[in-house]
Amino acid sequence: MSVRRFAEATDLSLIVINGEGDIEFVNQSACDLFGHTREEMIGQPITIIIPERMRGAHMAGLARVASGEKPSLGGKAVEVFAVKKDGSEFPIEITLSVWRGPAGFAAGAVIKDITERRERDAKLMRLASQDALTGLHNRHQFTNLVGESLAAGPSATVMLFDLDGFKEVNDTYGHSVGDTLLQAVAVRLSHISGPDWALARFGGDEFAFLVPAVGDPTHWQKEGERVIEAFRKPFHLGGLVLDLSASVGVATGPQDGAEAEELIASADFALYRAKAAGGYYCRLFDPGMRDEAQARRTMRDELRQALRNGELELHYQPQVQLATGRIYGFEALIRWNDPQRGLLPPGLFLPALEQSALALDIGWWTLDEACRVIARLNAGGSDLRMSVNLFPIQFRALNLCDKVSEALRKHGVPPEHLELEITEEVALGDERSLHTLTELRDMGVGVAFDDFGTGYASLLSLQRYPLTTLKIDRGFIRDLDNSPQDAAITRALIGMSHDLGLQTIAEGIETEAQEAALIAMGCPFGQGFRYGRAVPESELDALLRLPVLRETA
Repeated sequence: MSVRRFAEATDLSLIVINGEGDIEFVNQSACDLFGHTREEMIGQPITIIIPERMRGAHMAGLARVASGEKPSLGGKAVEVFAVKKDGSEFPIEITLSVWRGPAGFAAGAVIKDITERRERDAKLMRLASQDALTGLHNRHQFTNLVGESLAAGPSATVMLFDLDGFKEVNDTYGHSVGDTLLQAVAVRLSHISGPDWALARFGGDEFAFLVPAVGDPTHWQKEGERVIEAFRKPFHLGGLVLDLSASVGVATGPQDGAEAEELIASADFALYRAKAAGGYYCRLFDPGMRDEAQARRTMRDELRQALRNGELELHYQPQVQLATGRIYGFEALIRWNDPQRGLLPPGLFLPALEQSALALDIGWWTLDEACRVIARLNAGGSDLRMSVNLFPIQFRALNLCDKVSEALRKHGVPPEHLELEITEEVALGDERSLHTLTELRDMGVGVAFDDFGTGYASLLSLQRYPLTTLKIDRGFIRDLDNSPQDAAITRALIGMSHDLGLQTIAEGIETEAQEAALIAMGCPFGQGFRYGRAVPESELDALLRLPVLRETA
């Protein structure tokens, strides 16, 4: 009796059949799932819940098991389709058990409706290949398509373009208008694309075409100019009239790149040249650009070897409380200790990593190493914080939060002891960034906008994004004591940060006068050569023993 009560109380659907395949028992959950009454199911063949096209295979398998053959799926959950009373099909997960009792062979099934799971999986698949805002291919899917086109031969052409003036639209009217504009751009581009063209949005205001290759370079020059011409007509959005221009970069494989990422990078370099010309330009990738691209590839190869050989290391620049001069944290900064060239600063090698998968490897190593060091420094009960810079490709990685969580867990670092630094341009360049930042903040990890005041962020974006810290760019600090304009901007940034409940760090402090001015403005934290250059881990303990950290200007 208690078993029957359990069967009726559970949300799982339960069905028992005999050796003939007729239903001998169903619980109420199964009746509700398939839309039948109990009377309509008892004594009926199990085929009433099996789609007609699958009945032969199911019944043949049942007959084999009933005759004594060992069931291949016994106890295993499998996903199949079932049919309801109204004829509609839906996916289920079914776990089968068989036994022999006084009446002979019997089989029981535990059934779950997995419609929501399938829909969720389908949505995840769409998100993995589709830009959520425009419905176009995303960068990942576009790269796959380029790779397939190159493999199929004989050639493929990539056109990259972005919008000149989009930043101003975002800053002036906010992200909702900016998002609507991007959707309108996607529609316009779809109308002007050829029948065999693949269109993608890479993020921010950057779009891409994959088009059937034509040997004549002048053809692509004309096609690029046709795309540019389409943007001479303004966009009308809810009473707003928005004027934009476009820049286009074109590369054709395999001559400009035999692999997808390489070909896209070549088009991106041509796009850079087009934008440098002032907008409304189309540039084709040429051998001169190839030389620079080759230099970047060579540098990446050397960096890959440096990572394997342990030549990369982190140095740590102290961050201090300005009022006391005491250290409250460090920023981890990467260095390359090259056996031939000595200790190289990041500016000499990091540009070669842009959009490279190697940037991920180095970025994850940096995160892990920084967490190891801050765990050691805080082992005695200190409450120091470690700031780590993220590469743009690292910030866009779908497993970023998993990697952060893994590093924290591996070294036993409380999340509040870690702060991740990103530039405002990277954070605001992709609508997924809001979700990523929110997830990081939900973990308890700090998020800082680096070099604030030089990029894309507006007050609206600061209110929208879950930040903890603003880092004021050193360019405003350098002439703070003799430039009223820089002083006014810095004072406004500090006040805005305070009003938003954010911490403020001034970068590039070198003199006592700069420090005094920042303290007077209410800036609580700072870093720069006044408090010391970035040093290797071996020097940190001695640094922390100093009661006050200030160098003579």
